[in-house]
Amino acid sequence: MAVHPNATAAPPLEVVLSEVVASLAFAAHSYLVPSEPDLASAEIAIDVAADAFERIAPRLSTDERSALAALLTDLRMTFVRKRGL
Repeated sequence: MAVHPNATAAPPLEVVLSEVVASLAFAAHSYLVPSEPDLASAEIAIDVAADAFERIAPRLSTDERSALAALLTDLRMTFVRKRGL
């Protein structure tokens, strides 16, 4: 298969998936912010972000892994507070 001469290289998978995890985490946060939070949507976004994180964590640098882990932990704590457990 010929490569198009103007084609750019795809970014590393770790970069793409780190952005996906962060985007899902921010989406989950936005579901938790209103006075009437959408807990079902937030829970799905958190679960999918956590699953993606677990898959890519070994490929991330220590700093990236720590930052995403902290983001997910804070998000989970916010979810638990909003759910009232």
